[in-house]
Amino acid sequence: MAAQAGFATYCAELLAPLGEVRCRRMFGGWGLYVDDVFVAIIAGETLYLKVDEETRASFQAAGCSPFEYTARGRRQALGFLTVPPEAMDSPRLMQPWARLALDAALRARARTAPSTRQRTPPGRRSTQE
Repeated sequence: MAAQAGFATYCAELLAPLGEVRCRRMFGGWGLYVDDVFVAIIAGETLYLKVDEETRASFQAAGCSPFEYTARGRRQALGFLTVPPEAMDSPRLMQPWARLALDAALRARARTAPSTRQRTPPGRRSTQE
């Protein structure tokens, strides 16, 4: 089921206290970014927030469900979970969950960021050695 633009706009409003929110169409749903950091997926009328090993237990303890899809006949889960239903009622109630998602996304970004260390071409000595 494709996600509706109105629901994506509402979810962006819920996340807005954390920063500038941008919605982008993806795979029949939406991706939500806070200050250009990918923090959420919308599929149908369900919001899923980014989780990692540090935040997953909090979401699971609140009864949140994983984002799953079927590919090549197999169920696949991504690192996104639903939010507690009451968090969908207001930006204030969403904020602690959105903060966890943003923190998880920032940790993921830091792990995958290319090294800022300059590489020395083969055959040359670095001036830092």
